[in-house]
Amino acid sequence: MPYTRLGRTGLTVSRLVLGTMNFGAITDEQDSGEIMDAALDAGINFFDTADVYGHDRQRDWGTKGATEEIVGRWLGRAGHRDKVVLATKVYGNWGDWPNSGGLSARHIRTACEDSLRRLGTDHIDLYQMHHIDRRVPWEEIWQAMDLLVAQGKVLYVGSSNFAGWHIARAQEAAARRSSLGLVAEQCLYNLAQRAAEAEVLPAAQAYGLGVITWSPLYGGLLGGVLAKERAGDRHRSATGRAASELARRREQIQAYEQLCAELGTPPGDVALAWLLTRPEVTAPIVGPRTRAQLDAALRAVRVELEDATLAELDRLFPGQGAAPESFAW
Repeated sequence: MPYTRLGRTGLTVSRLVLGTMNFGAITDEQDSGEIMDAALDAGINFFDTADVYGHDRQRDWGTKGATEEIVGRWLGRAGHRDKVVLATKVYGNWGDWPNSGGLSARHIRTACEDSLRRLGTDHIDLYQMHHIDRRVPWEEIWQAMDLLVAQGKVLYVGSSNFAGWHIARAQEAAARRSSLGLVAEQCLYNLAQRAAEAEVLPAAQAYGLGVITWSPLYGGLLGGVLAKERAGDRHRSATGRAASELARRREQIQAYEQLCAELGTPPGDVALAWLLTRPEVTAPIVGPRTRAQLDAALRAVRVELEDATLAELDRLFPGQGAAPESFAW
């Protein structure tokens, strides 16, 4: 497993991130533990979760917080905590009562204490704001985050689903406080959804943020959805976002799967390998439901895409490029 630094920090992380969103909601605790064991054995040291993970909205099954609890019990096994760079998130709403969500100083403090308890640890390596909260001034947010850092409960602060200008405002506010500020942005970015190239990736690069990308297979759309469809496997790969996108982009996906067939490489491996070629990307998140899916993701680290292949992928999935050139001239 190759490693890299997380943005401008001295923190070393694996080039793949183990996403745990399915743990507790879809994958039971025993299988989740086996996946985490296998990920650590393979050299993945970067685990990502969130305080609200554990509830499957589609099936209305599971409970918020269950994923952190599963990860926490696994971490409790001897030696695991010191090996893992642990990332979780704050923002999600925990009820109808005021102050049960968002990024107020009160909720950040409460949510952090709750996550520490569920995770069974005394510190969070990367505490990420799961979404922008337009109601809260940055001075309040950084006051709360800086206190957690000073207390040793949080080591680094990150963002998720921020626009480029949100990153800029956050960093400028942190600079006024002489704070380290954000060290990573977690965003939607893959071959089929390249909007982040306009402003999010340039902002992250300018401010020295690592970039962690979620949904590398775009809900299954880039994971061989047409081949699975022909084989009669319609599980997830043909539901939700993937289904609606497939109806609109079937010809494009067909050409992509044909290219992968000519390469002799599974489509999911190509999609992950492409992300690993992007200079702005620290690591994509892989969120396996099964051990087999983790093994498939690990293959991508060994896939090398030639320049001609990268050019063809750009032709099939053209990016809009960085702003303002992408729209101004």
